[in-house]
Amino acid sequence: MLRAFSSNFFLVTRFLPPGKRAEVEILYAAVRYPDEIVDTFPGTADEKLALLDRWEWHYWQALRLPGIKERAARGHPWILCGFAQLILRRGIPERHYRSFLDAMRCDARPRAFADLDDLIDSYVYGSAIVVGYFLTYIYGAAPGLPLEEAFRVARELGIALQLTNFARDLEEDGRRGRLYLPGPIRARCGLRIGSPGSAAHPHALEEASRWLAQQAEPRYEYARQRLHVFAPDCRTAIRACLDVYGELNRRLLAGAIRSRRRVRLSALEKFRLLPTEKYWRLPLACARLL
Repeated sequence: MLRAFSSNFFLVTRFLPPGKRAEVEILYAAVRYPDEIVDTFPGTADEKLALLDRWEWHYWQALRLPGIKERAARGHPWILCGFAQLILRRGIPERHYRSFLDAMRCDARPRAFADLDDLIDSYVYGSAIVVGYFLTYIYGAAPGLPLEEAFRVARELGIALQLTNFARDLEEDGRRGRLYLPGPIRARCGLRIGSPGSAAHPHALEEASRWLAQQAEPRYEYARQRLHVFAPDCRTAIRACLDVYGELNRRLLAGAIRSRRRVRLSALEKFRLLPTEKYWRLPLACARLL
């Protein structure tokens, strides 16, 4: 699932130790499925919200059962059977997943955001920051450091990654009736929720994309300078993530969105960004990306 939906993240997670990598994969499945409900499932907003409500019900019920087999026997989705195990094993606050699902509900019924703080607090917190917290519980902090220090870095990196994705997906999100831009930037660029193509000037999307990338850039740098707060066996994967998504963000800063095609890195470009001393960690499965 990870390889099929996110080749970038799939590649960088290959540098994780096998046990932590397996936990990241079940986490990805748990966030990807609700995302697909709102992005690709047929149906009205009300129908998608009902599916999300049902999914959340299964989540809370799965947490109350002692093991994967017991959860599966009660008919809970296999993704949540494993995800509940991860939540309990790592001591992750159960409410974080509710925050994530609330962000997905916002996707089903898009709204405007007053400013950057509103965008971060009302949407990015659930869609990206808590996912960074999930990952931090899996990665762990460096020896002798409290997990709170890693949470601070995860928060900034989560915001950066989400802003980069917003910048890449302005048109695609627009086709779904969404526009993840603060009010002043929407007004300056002449963009409206539900119709990003009707911009006031031809370079509106490029300007909006560059603005989002500008907000992300210092957050990437913040994370680069504090990579040492994470457990040593996860730093290579996190650095690879920073390098790959940082390069995407730099291209957006340079106005790459003007091509009207989603900004991507070729498989060879990604490979060149990865740490050469760790190539041996890449399995043969990665050959399908090259």
